[in-house]
Amino acid sequence: MAKAFSSGLVVGKFAPLHLGHEWLIQQAQAQCERLYLLSWSLPEFDGCAADRRERWLHVRFPELSCWVLTPERVANWQSEGLQLPSLPYNNESETHQRQFVADFCLQVLREPVEAVFTSEAYGDGFAAHLAECFGRPVRHVELDRARQRVPISASRLRADVHGLRHYLAPEVYGDFVERIGLLGGESTGKSSLAQALAESLQTLYAAEFGRELWEMRGGDLAYDDLLHIGRSQVAREHALAARCRRYLVCDTTPLTTLFYSRELFGEAEAELACLAERRYAHLFLCADDFPFVQDGTRQGESFRHRQNRWYEDQLQRRGWAYTRLSGSLSQRVKQVLEHLDLPR
Repeated sequence: MAKAFSSGLVVGKFAPLHLGHEWLIQQAQAQCERLYLLSWSLPEFDGCAADRRERWLHVRFPELSCWVLTPERVANWQSEGLQLPSLPYNNESETHQRQFVADFCLQVLREPVEAVFTSEAYGDGFAAHLAECFGRPVRHVELDRARQRVPISASRLRADVHGLRHYLAPEVYGDFVERIGLLGGESTGKSSLAQALAESLQTLYAAEFGRELWEMRGGDLAYDDLLHIGRSQVAREHALAARCRRYLVCDTTPLTTLFYSRELFGEAEAELACLAERRYAHLFLCADDFPFVQDGTRQGESFRHRQNRWYEDQLQRRGWAYTRLSGSLSQRVKQVLEHLDLPR
């Protein structure tokens, strides 16, 4: 059955992309042979940077042509000869915004779309402006302006993203989950703390992949395994975040993998060094004041002290804020909750 329009357009900040946006896009998709998604925000909103919005759109709508614009991307097109105006700021006039979209369609898409889809009062004027620029009719299809299908707005979500997370796809919400990174030498209680924190915070923890691989290989790791460990740890965090509740507790970070690569092999891949720069919302360094426990895999108490000193040095060099945890397991959990300003 033929669709109503050969081409259509949905424009939005998608900051963040929520289920109301997704419903509108799905409705537009059902009516168009080709649907284009266009997004920009100048300035950006916290937590909704262009690279995130682009990833959300590609993950949720991989079959659609998605464009998430930045001033730099527009400047590149201008340097290549396209006669595009500068990317409009969010508070600029409707006329400026509409003209930019018209120029984008004609010069980048090279297609004057037949329809625009919105849930907004401005839709009629938007379509009329495009029609004048294109020299042909453009239909405005208004969908659920009253927000009855999905009663949410992006501004409400930004104000309480965790409380309203059910309005976000898991892949989107995962980017708002705060990662808690745990560092510490051998036998400093990280794994026990990760599990206890996850239970206390009613969320999940990312276990240490390197430890699992080490045990599976009988303690025999090759140089290339370290980059694999770093990549796998980050991938594990990403997969788990979508299922978390506000926090994800990370038993380790790629900084630990960097340490072991240099310790065991005297060097590290550039990609692993880059992964070690991965930032965490909250960083904790477990003090080596636990009695050292030799489980048959650890190198010894002096190595533990040296490892913790290395972490301290690396964190200070990077200027990363961190909190030192000491005492018993219950005391450490209490210290983390105090840092997070949560009831204990």
